[in-house]
Amino acid sequence: MERAVAAGGPARASGRPAGRRPVPPVVLALRRLPSPRLTGLGAGLFASAVMLTLGLLDQLLLDGSPVVYGLLFLPVSALTALWVRTADLVTAPIGVPIAFAVGIVPIAGGTGGFGGQAMAVVTALAVHAGWLYGGTLVAGLIASVRKVRDMGRRHQRAAAAAGRRPVA
Repeated sequence: MERAVAAGGPARASGRPAGRRPVPPVVLALRRLPSPRLTGLGAGLFASAVMLTLGLLDQLLLDGSPVVYGLLFLPVSALTALWVRTADLVTAPIGVPIAFAVGIVPIAGGTGGFGGQAMAVVTALAVHAGWLYGGTLVAGLIASVRKVRDMGRRHQRAAAAAGRRPVA
């Protein structure tokens, strides 16, 4: 009981302060993951390097399965949006489609030199646009939620600071 009262509120029968919801185990597990803060350029390079590596591995192990590549693109998009700095949130939904295009080069196929390879990449991007849009949507939603939460925190800090200032 003393711990709950010292934590800032009346204790309930469960031993936690009143008004606090329990944190789900999934959230606790996610909080233990690394949380680097990448710049906009760093996030784009991270996503591009990971997608190129995944594309090469997909070509090597699975003979260029676009479904596997698309499924792997979704978590890379989410991690990119989660790991980019708050000041660079707008870059996450811009960088992940570029990373998708970089990584699709190994699995696109194509023969006949640069022209054939370029045509294969353009065709692969058109055919697998659903994965591209899905990953971009994931990155955009995560970035938007992070931005809204950051704006709310700033508003709360400003309101708290305004409440403490003496009126002259």
